[in-house]
Amino acid sequence: QVQLVESGGGSVQPGGSLRLSCVASGIAFSIYDIGWYRQAPGNQREWVATDSREGRISYVDSVKGRFTISRDNSKSTVYLQMNSLKPEDTAVYFCWMPIRGMTFWGKGTLVTVSS
Repeated sequence: QVQLVESGGGSVQPGGSLRLSCVASGIAFSIYDIGWYRQAPGNQREWVATDSREGRISYVDSVKGRFTISRDNSKSTVYLQMNSLKPEDTAVYFCWMPIRGMTFWGKGTLVTVSS
């Protein structure tokens, strides 16, 4: 059974940094795309970044230059390094994997950016 478990969320001041992690189990991690979504209070879930199995990386415009996605296939883990955080980055961040026509999600980790 595929499981995705996020960690690393917390509260930071504007301009601060956080590093999120997502550990996957139950799948051959390296052969699938993986990424992050986020959902702010009252908003729909929003795609943030993807690291494809071919190594192609893409970001939503609002985080380009501030966030970096990376993966360690030996640890079945994807990371999201978030720098220069803004209050509008406040959200629950979800790890996401599309696998053979199905979509798997973690339970999310809360990031709060506030002074």
